[in-house]
Amino acid sequence: MRKPIVSVGIGVILLAVLAACGTNNDEGKEAGAEEKTQITLWHNFNGNDLRSLAMRSLIETFQINNPQIELKVEKFVSDGYRAKVMEAAKADNLPDVFVMWSGSMTSDFAQAGLIQPINELLGEYPEWRDGFMPGSLEAFTEGGNTYSAPMGLTPTSILYYNKSIFLEQKLTVPQTWEQLLDVIRKLNDKGIAPIALGNKAGWVAQSSIFSSLADRVTGTDWFMKAIAQEGAAYTDRVFVDALTYMQELAEAGAFQKGYANMDNLEMELLFARGEAAMMIDGGWALTNMAANATNEELRRIGATVLPSMPEGLGNSRSVSGVTGIGMGLGSKAQDERKEAALALIYAMSGPEAQRKTLESNQLVSYKIDLDRNKVSSIFAEVYELVTSVDFTPVYDVYLSSETAEVLNEGLKKLLAGTAEPEEVAASLQEAHVRSAEPARSE
Repeated sequence: MRKPIVSVGIGVILLAVLAACGTNNDEGKEAGAEEKTQITLWHNFNGNDLRSLAMRSLIETFQINNPQIELKVEKFVSDGYRAKVMEAAKADNLPDVFVMWSGSMTSDFAQAGLIQPINELLGEYPEWRDGFMPGSLEAFTEGGNTYSAPMGLTPTSILYYNKSIFLEQKLTVPQTWEQLLDVIRKLNDKGIAPIALGNKAGWVAQSSIFSSLADRVTGTDWFMKAIAQEGAAYTDRVFVDALTYMQELAEAGAFQKGYANMDNLEMELLFARGEAAMMIDGGWALTNMAANATNEELRRIGATVLPSMPEGLGNSRSVSGVTGIGMGLGSKAQDERKEAALALIYAMSGPEAQRKTLESNQLVSYKIDLDRNKVSSIFAEVYELVTSVDFTPVYDVYLSSETAEVLNEGLKKLLAGTAEPEEVAASLQEAHVRSAEPARSE
């Protein structure tokens, strides 16, 4: 067990012990009682995956080691957590410490004064600060201030495949779009679901499939220009082409029946049980499957990148990905509450926490050696994969929350056959311009 964090600025908050003076100030308190510092914590580590179990263990250890700090913890399911945070942000009612994302959320919250930098924490622990991979802390940096420390590395578009099914059906793992469509056709002919998908919440198709597929078609430079609305728009032919390829997947029967009513975890379990030949999902699947699948099932899983696209302008040896989540420091945490909040952030993202995270089958953005004896075989394979490829943008990291939701809904309709690529593109462009108008008028 780690010792309590003790330092002049950030460590355990030592409060004066109340004297037994027999005045009205002692009403309701026992003589000699220590007043606790209360801080609020929101997180979405609510599941039984190894990563969630590790994070909850870190929180429990912090509470044991710091009895003078009282945590008021609220846990949320992953699919609804982001919306809850955005709702609280609009009401200026964020908690003291909460799980947040890099990219647009960090930028928007920082510019609105809803979060505080953690510069002093990074300054107090320079070895920890310097242990992050290049570009990791920068993902949470806005205006020269750093607002969080990464707690993971999140590739979102790994192509997982069932080695046994491919061997039995004499199939080769697809490396091109044409090969992927051919594999989908052959699997359907055999009555085997080609690709597991759980798109109930809408973000999976966007984050895990479309972000990488679109980058292969348009290239990253085009996307960044479209984000800035500088020489590119979502109605451009190249983006409509990317949406058309997404539509082609649905028309080819790529996904199992009922995918629109299945969530991400159900999708991962369906794939792990061998009920689909492939799954396009993020690195978070590794910790979920390690907790819920048998060793035999895990050994049957392989991993690679998405296939290359015809005449694509992007890097085909890449995965869409993001530095990952971090713990945000709410602007209302001041004085003792701020010190306690910073101590909690360090406990959840410091070197020991990074090691526990890696051993829970979750990739990290921190320089640490992997002990292969403590992780699953598929995790070790993905670890090798992501260290050998480039990372490209995840759409909802750069789009505003409102615009990302428009894309999610548009992709739902596209896959269901109730919208055409041009319609989805026009809706996204309109939403993107609308969301940028307030910033431009300031």
